[in-house]
Amino acid sequence: MQDNLNTMAPVAALSTEDRSAFIWKCYAHVVGALLAVLAIETYLFSSGVAWQIAEPMLNSPMLVLAAFIGLSWGASHFAHTLKSTTSQYVAFAVLVVAWSLMFVPMLAMALIMDQSGSMIESAAVVTLFGCAALVATVMITRKDFSFLRSVLVWGFFIAMGLIATSLIFGWNLGTWFSVGMIGFAGVAVLYDTSNIMHHYPQDKYVAASMALFSSIAMMFWYILRLFMSRD
Repeated sequence: MQDNLNTMAPVAALSTEDRSAFIWKCYAHVVGALLAVLAIETYLFSSGVAWQIAEPMLNSPMLVLAAFIGLSWGASHFAHTLKSTTSQYVAFAVLVVAWSLMFVPMLAMALIMDQSGSMIESAAVVTLFGCAALVATVMITRKDFSFLRSVLVWGFFIAMGLIATSLIFGWNLGTWFSVGMIGFAGVAVLYDTSNIMHHYPQDKYVAASMALFSSIAMMFWYILRLFMSRD
């Protein structure tokens, strides 16, 4: 989720071959990032380090939630300001590690509730199928969803406002908040995929991948949160 920044010709102006190469390069980076997160989480939990990380974070769940939303919004926007491909890769690597750490308390809670890990697996499957459907929608219709930016901006501020209010008054952000944020993440996936197909400049494939990866990660977070609230 971020502004368009054209340092080169946008994807839509490229030849069919170059546009196809750009799009598949983006998706390959997203898949690589998701596999990297899986590898990091596997190490953290198998080594026991995850439980040490989770304990202090679980004491401030609303602050973790606010940081999570801020990370979703800010990381890809920051990457878009980076000029060189190398610096974008460094930012992407930092983002993957940051997401992996942010996932730890939620995954720890899910494992406490369901030691088999089936809840986490179900949330991951739903996330992958949901995101695949949204990506396919953009690719099949070839519609430009850039108009959704205003929805994302307002949704971000509303979400942060609700979190701030819950911290002040001790309100519990329950099931409907998770449902709303899943919808918000879905809009973000549509927006990011549309930008990959239409608006990103050719040299920003790493930034494009970061944006879509962040939106997918956010959707998984809230789908898992919804599953946990219904357990």
